[in-house]
Amino acid sequence: MDLSFFFVQLISGLTMATFLFLIASGLTLIFGVGKVFNFAHGSFFMLGAYVGYQMSSVWGQNFWLSLVAGGLFAGVLGMVAEFFFLRRIYGRADEGGFQILLTYSFILILDDLVKLVWGTEYKSLAKPESLRGALSFFGIVVPTYNVAVIGIGLFVVIAAWWLLNKTKAGRIARASALDREMLAVLGVNVPMTMTLVFGIATALSGMTGVLAAPLRSVTPGAGIEVIIDSLIVVVLGGLGNFWGAWLAALLIGEVNSFAIVFVPKWATLFSYLVMALTLVFKPEGLFAPRKVRRV
Repeated sequence: MDLSFFFVQLISGLTMATFLFLIASGLTLIFGVGKVFNFAHGSFFMLGAYVGYQMSSVWGQNFWLSLVAGGLFAGVLGMVAEFFFLRRIYGRADEGGFQILLTYSFILILDDLVKLVWGTEYKSLAKPESLRGALSFFGIVVPTYNVAVIGIGLFVVIAAWWLLNKTKAGRIARASALDREMLAVLGVNVPMTMTLVFGIATALSGMTGVLAAPLRSVTPGAGIEVIIDSLIVVVLGGLGNFWGAWLAALLIGEVNSFAIVFVPKWATLFSYLVMALTLVFKPEGLFAPRKVRRV
């Protein structure tokens, strides 16, 4: 394998890792704050992609406007779902089966709604005009769009970390995961905080759907495909661990990218193999922070 081919596969893996992290970070945020495994999170990714397709490919709008529209639509729908349904199961991690059934029902409903509105045919969304070319690094050519996606992902990583750790709103969101009663006594509108957190997480997933649409088909069922890999990332990173999710996304993205080249028939199995080994030898997550043992 020459250096040029290795670099191209590396960029491909980083692009996939960016998509996985953007979805998994929202999933991690919802679990960290509400202790809810939102299996329908991938469906908001799918909805964002369809809204982007409708705006850009059907109505001829600017790609970046479509990106914002896809995020807003998924965010608002996510807040509606949280307000009417999900807030009733916050903190009931002991009823995991109930959480799975409720959120899985959203997957079925949203998939049917997508088929009703857009049909079952595969849709495509073109890259923005300014990002259709290629860049050359020391003679190695890589698609401009992939480099832009990686840059956007890095920006979101830093922005999300700053928002959660350096702002009052972020500290309130993290505190709501620990003691909601105390926050309510201090005058914080906890239900509104949870709704906004859910809306931000689903908006991020919707925007990721639009970003990913030019590189993959827009189709019903895309939410299930992406949520499986995202759950692997969340498990490997350690439940609710932001930086762990980022490292796990990098690992899974690169494993998939190089496995497709060397063992294409078995490529999809490698992610599951990594997760299975992790669950056996380090079930709390590959990148979970070490717990302090009290004596």
